Amino acid sequence: MKELTIISGKGGTGKTSIVASFAALAKDKVMADGDVDAADLHLILAPDIKHEEDFKGGRTARINHDICTECGECIERCQFNAIAPDFVVNNISCEGCGVCVYFCPVEAIEFPQNICGKWYISETRFGPLVHARLGIAEENSGMLVTLVRNQARILAEERGFDLVIIDGPPGIGCPVIAATTGASVVLIVTEPTLSGLHDLKRVGSLAAFFKIPTLICVNKYDLNPDITNQIEDHAKKHNMHFVGRIPYDRAVTHAMVAGKSLVEFSDGNAAQAVRELWGRVEDFLKI
Repeated sequence: MKELTIISGKGGTGKTSIVASFAALAKDKVMADGDVDAADLHLILAPDIKHEEDFKGGRTARINHDICTECGECIERCQFNAIAPDFVVNNISCEGCGVCVYFCPVEAIEFPQNICGKWYISETRFGPLVHARLGIAEENSGMLVTLVRNQARILAEERGFDLVIIDGPPGIGCPVIAATTGASVVLIVTEPTLSGLHDLKRVGSLAAFFKIPTLICVNKYDLNPDITNQIEDHAKKHNMHFVGRIPYDRAVTHAMVAGKSLVEFSDGNAAQAVRELWGRVEDFLKI
């Protein structure tokens, strides 16, 4: 089974729009939205949810006042000042370390898991989609990304598919690492700006650290051809494969408003460039 993860060094490069078109073009695959902090692939794929489960991650202390003797041991031990003088735990300040639970002499502190969000298995017009929604200000997004990836693999095996396409998160943090480690190929989508080039170098270094074959494409390349050329030169110098240039096209925005992928909506230059990009990526996956 092959896993293709599409990532970007920064937000707003058009990564998800390209992933939606890949969903339309690829056959026998499972889609996975790994951008759990700001999931939006479902806005284009319009999933019909078939399975839903809570996502639990981390714990928060809770003092049972029927048992608590107010000895003050928990307040003294807490390094985050999360326990008030009236022995009420501040849920925001509590880091879930469990020190208070361990040292409570009368075992008056409960330590339940938090429900941080939900994950789903859905059907779309392009096939199955595994996606999730992390709660507001909740943690453990990397753990949720891993869960989404694992469920996508399981679903692909059940259906006899040999490809999982993952819409990864932007940046270089824990969720990106969770979305990329172990992937067969990483496609980095960038834009021809100084910030795009800077963040491409960072996320490219991340992929190189994990020894993942890396492809690069530039979205809206014609807005700054000089920086596009710099990106291509950088790719060649660092053993990354430059696989595509997508021109600026207002049809991309119109397609999003219509709730469609670009290749469904348009036959213009950008749509044709995306089709050619998918052809190169598909060829690379077969190697």
